[in-house]
Amino acid sequence: MKDLVICVLGGMGTYATINLFKQYAEVFPAEKEWERPRIVIDNRCTMPSRVRAFLYHENVDKLLDEMTDSIDCLLKIGGGTARIILACNTSHLFLPKIFERIPEAKKAVVNIIDSCVDQIANDNIKQIYLLGSEGTIESEVYQKALAQKGIKCQVPEKEQYVLLRECIEAVKQNKYTDEVESIFEKLVGEYEMPVILGCTELPILYEKYRDNIEGTVYDPLQIALRLLKKEYDYE
Repeated sequence: MKDLVICVLGGMGTYATINLFKQYAEVFPAEKEWERPRIVIDNRCTMPSRVRAFLYHENVDKLLDEMTDSIDCLLKIGGGTARIILACNTSHLFLPKIFERIPEAKKAVVNIIDSCVDQIANDNIKQIYLLGSEGTIESEVYQKALAQKGIKCQVPEKEQYVLLRECIEAVKQNKYTDEVESIFEKLVGEYEMPVILGCTELPILYEKYRDNIEGTVYDPLQIALRLLKKEYDYE
């Protein structure tokens, strides 16, 4: 077992970060607490919208400043064994700029998009459906990574973005309705193929409604945690 400090840049949103912490406890089960790796969470909910920063170039400098500051602090706290997880898919679009400011962060950050795509390829999936924020979908960050592995990616129609926003905001506000349940179940079941839950709020909905959902889903944050467990011999 190797030393590991899991560092999380969270608050994007808060309930997604809480869910990640719950997943951490489940992925790293232990009879004694000290058998788990240390985890440090910066729930930096003051950051501007990542989606609006990408789509409308809104508050980009402020977002980059806050992300850079948090990642720099997490690196210092975690020391040489820090591995950083960004608890937001869309935030990964800004990593190249962050790495320009903090080159040493490149080795520490676990890219949840790359690790998710690798898992899908390892599972020999040839076609998959992506659900996520407008920023994640429109950036084509998943589509391009999947295409490099020879995997076809289906995405929602633009008119369905409003439905995705309703689902995401329901989790951010911790307000669930029968309508949200119906919308989410229809989105996940739109096509008869596996689904990437490419926004960190969506796995929370999946856990709530999974009894009514068939098929395989991929949760990038959970995959990243399992990758760290395997990489650092926490078996």
